[in-house]
Amino acid sequence: MQTEDKLAAIILAAGLGTRMKSDRAKVLHEINGKPMVMYVIETAKKIVGKDIVLVVGKQAEKVKELVSAVYEVLFALQEDQLGTGHAVKCALPLIPEYSEQVLILCGDVPLLSSGTVTKLYDNHIRKKRDVSILAAEIENPQGYGRVIMDKKQSVLGIVEEADATADQKRIKTINSGIYCVKKTFLEYSLNKIKADNAQGEFYLTDIVKIGYKENKNVGAIIGEDKEEILGVNSVQDLMVVEGIIKKRSGIIS
Repeated sequence: MQTEDKLAAIILAAGLGTRMKSDRAKVLHEINGKPMVMYVIETAKKIVGKDIVLVVGKQAEKVKELVSAVYEVLFALQEDQLGTGHAVKCALPLIPEYSEQVLILCGDVPLLSSGTVTKLYDNHIRKKRDVSILAAEIENPQGYGRVIMDKKQSVLGIVEEADATADQKRIKTINSGIYCVKKTFLEYSLNKIKADNAQGEFYLTDIVKIGYKENKNVGAIIGEDKEEILGVNSVQDLMVVEGIIKKRSGIIS
């Protein structure tokens, strides 16, 4: 698969992660002795090669120092934490002109495999989509954004938990926060999103709603392995993910 010239990656890694109860930037918390963001960069490199932009914010210099010692990536600074849409906007100027598609990953989702990301990208290209979402079906969707679909299985939008109605909260199809987006549409839609939500932030998820309203091709694939999209938001999450990684690498049976 020749993706390297046309696909670039943005990894969101700017947050502190208040629920980690630590002064350390969230993505620097270690799993098996390695900062969690390193797992995400490793996955991205297998697919896009060198065109990776890491969005940094909290403890930016420390994150840059640790990552640069191992990987060659570009860094975009998000000085104010104004949401995921704003973070991606900070990274866009560093995406090479020759890149036609942009993969958006989260620095706190370390279990994601290159195989799953490849499926997302292949499906995105085959279906000629403007936006493709990696989704999952889970029994307890609390805390996750819900993926709203119409009867034809087109994605209408993603609603965050804080903004969801009682009916929407019953939806079990959740957003992983991982996307593949046509670069021209990403640039266009990011200029249209507004911070009119419960958090007062610029949600990246709003590009999905914009795409649907403007008759763009917006779709989702359901990931086969729910564990892969586990995000680390607390010390407990960190322990769960570390246990999974140890099990998968044969450290514990």
